[in-house]
Amino acid sequence: MIFPEHCKHVGHASAKPCDERVYFLSRWLLRDTSGGHELLEVTLDQTHKGMMRQVVSSRVLARENEVYHYPEKVNLHNRTRLVELALDTGYRCTIFSGHDEHMTFVLDPDLSGFLKIHVYDVSPPRPSLSSGIRELENAGLFGNLNVQFVHHIRDITEVRADVYPCRAGGFARTLDADAMHGGEQVAGCLTATQFLNECYGSDFTITNICPLECVREEPFIARCCRSEREAVSSWNGKSGAIVHWGSEPVKILEAVRALAARGRRG
Repeated sequence: MIFPEHCKHVGHASAKPCDERVYFLSRWLLRDTSGGHELLEVTLDQTHKGMMRQVVSSRVLARENEVYHYPEKVNLHNRTRLVELALDTGYRCTIFSGHDEHMTFVLDPDLSGFLKIHVYDVSPPRPSLSSGIRELENAGLFGNLNVQFVHHIRDITEVRADVYPCRAGGFARTLDADAMHGGEQVAGCLTATQFLNECYGSDFTITNICPLECVREEPFIARCCRSEREAVSSWNGKSGAIVHWGSEPVKILEAVRALAARGRRG
């Protein structure tokens, strides 16, 4: 796969105002033809120091029948999404235009070299870790980490219980708003168990709904309300990152970057 690290290395040639010279940072050219576009790899004359430099050699990497120009403007920094879109087109080469009119391309798209990170979360209410990762991804903040996320969101409405964690989830009876009487089946976690023991005793049956209970794949990222667990480490023999229940976006970003760095070292 060829996917330029930055759009500054991609030139778009529709005319020749400078004869055979092109912008000095160009490594690839998207050249207009009567039937669409073709993709060229170019080598420039490095003996001259001007902004526009002579092309020493060039070769066609994809011809017009192999090239598709994606019709919508996209965020050029959301690299994983661009590879996914390029795969969906069925063409060898897909050209993308950014919101600022810059252009890039993906040639022979392939996700096999991307690191899959498994995201473990629960809902309702809003799965804030999973949603936060999607928002950061859409903003392009994972940039060139070459990571792909697989989301595992447990629906706790499917847990048979008398009492659930909080009213924010839309449940009728919850630990944060109702008195307990003993004997209830509770959908909770270690924190819920500690709360019940301190306030009502131990006559309860707990179904553990902590996202960490669902971790089966690695590397993973999961959220937990126990701040002492927050770290890039492991859980039940699986390598990953644990972030706090209410972690701000920058903490999530840092955790993903740490996982990606560890994955590259591995």
